[in-house]
Amino acid sequence: MPANSKTQKWLDRVERWGNALPDPVFIFLGLIALLVAVSVAAAQLGWSAVHPVTGAILTASSLLSAENVRKLLTLMPETMADFPPLGLILVVMLGAAVAERSGLFTALMTRAMRGVSNRFLSPAIFLIGLLSHQAADAAYVVLIPLAAIIFAAAGRHPFAGIAIAYAGISGAFAANLLPGQFDVLMLGITKSAAALLGPAPMLNPLGNWYFTAALGLILIPITWLVNDRIVEPRLGVWTDPPPEGDMEDAADPASQRRGLRRAGIAALVIVLAFAVLALWPGYSPLIDAGATGPARLEPFYSSLVAGFMLLFLVCGWIYGAAVGTVRSHRDVVKMMTGGLATMTPFLVIAFFAAHFIAMFAWSNLGPVMAINGADWLRAQQLATPVMLILLLLMSSVFDLVIGSASAKWSAMAPIVVPMLMLLGVSPEMTTAAYRMGDSIFNIVTPVASNFVLVLVLAQRWRADFGVGSLIALMLPFSIAIGLTGLCLVGLWTGLELPVGPGAPATYAMPLP
Repeated sequence: MPANSKTQKWLDRVERWGNALPDPVFIFLGLIALLVAVSVAAAQLGWSAVHPVTGAILTASSLLSAENVRKLLTLMPETMADFPPLGLILVVMLGAAVAERSGLFTALMTRAMRGVSNRFLSPAIFLIGLLSHQAADAAYVVLIPLAAIIFAAAGRHPFAGIAIAYAGISGAFAANLLPGQFDVLMLGITKSAAALLGPAPMLNPLGNWYFTAALGLILIPITWLVNDRIVEPRLGVWTDPPPEGDMEDAADPASQRRGLRRAGIAALVIVLAFAVLALWPGYSPLIDAGATGPARLEPFYSSLVAGFMLLFLVCGWIYGAAVGTVRSHRDVVKMMTGGLATMTPFLVIAFFAAHFIAMFAWSNLGPVMAINGADWLRAQQLATPVMLILLLLMSSVFDLVIGSASAKWSAMAPIVVPMLMLLGVSPEMTTAAYRMGDSIFNIVTPVASNFVLVLVLAQRWRADFGVGSLIALMLPFSIAIGLTGLCLVGLWTGLELPVGPGAPATYAMPLP
């Protein structure tokens, strides 16, 4: 990309404006102050909505009410502890710190790079990001730092590695090559909403698979082009040294091979142990015997966080013992302590982010906005493809202020799913359009719970990397993914393609 291109100048301007913003802590303080003011005004104006399932009237609640002030002051430790990504990140980091500082990650990435040319690094990491959706938020802690290491070791800019990994994990969250726990959750909410019109139609967790898999395959070349032709050329050449401990690997080749071999055996043992806990007849604690269908696997999916922690901890320890970076259990504890120390900036920001999210929930503004927005959408009486695109856009706008995809869908689905069923749109197609919209702005909104984590990970490579820097880095991906999603939803609806196995895009109400 030419150095004086309009795209680069525009992104440079976005970065300057973004970095001119206050520190993220004070951004959240400003958002909290704005939220308090809006909640007070909304409560005074009587903003409300009727819950489409229970019939209960949901009203906006002032954050200055006695009840909410009491919650703020008495539940502060619980609010911090309940911040969704906090426990997950700290648990995984305990193991990842050992795997990183023992040299295991660097050795693995060096070996892996031998089979992947520089040219194909971007699509390879994006593909891994897509597949990591099954690992939930653990992918942020694992893949993003590794992607930076891979790019730096290949002589490329580490921020380009962070960008393509972040795009695959979060920006393309609506693209699942392999259905998993999120499909079960979202289509479960959809099924409950569809039942409002009568007996619920048959929905299965594969009901979005054709759409999400096609989206993922289409996005691989698109994000590859964005990263290699727009994002990385703008970054220039990386010349600074890597963060301490990130790429240190002084092991001789023989001990490295021995360590990798032993770590591989340990990894196989851990994987087999989890398989036994899920499949052993009569003793399967990772299976919910009381559930039916794919929901039986919910405990297994939830156990993946612990699985990653154990995998990294044990394999890192064994590798380090083989190459000499771990000489006793005290070295392991020091590595774990050092790894958590790098998360200190995130912990500070997480305190304020946690309170913003909790206070938003206390204000009831989220469900009131979602329900009234869905009501407005129904009143427009537009053509079906236009309705779905508007649903996608509405979902993306809400994503800027409401982080939880399932929370938004729980409020919107009971309105938009039956409404579009009556207009001939299948529940699965409606769900796919919503999910597409919900993922577009994940990577550019500072209120996203994992945005601050990615910012902290990037600051390990460049201390002055600010909010605007990260927004400018990810904005080309957000635009490309959004435009791709808009076109795909319109095309899918127009051609009436099946959304998944046994899941058509259209729906016909059963005859009485």
